[in-house]
Amino acid sequence: MDKDSEKSLIALGKRLKVAREEAGLSQVKLAKMAGLGANYYATVERGERNISYEKLQKILKVLKIKTLDIS
Repeated sequence: MDKDSEKSLIALGKRLKVAREEAGLSQVKLAKMAGLGANYYATVERGERNISYEKLQKILKVLKIKTLDIS
């Protein structure tokens, strides 16, 4: 994976963490509500996983977010 991709995944993970915390959800609760494993979700938040669009949409639906600005 190139450096730009790594930076983007880290930025995405940080943004998801902020949104999750603002929603008052734990990683475990959000993952369960999105139909994902808690360990999988944790790797997304840490920027270690290149998440699929479909799974990202599930997370955003739980967080009630239509778009996500990671810039």
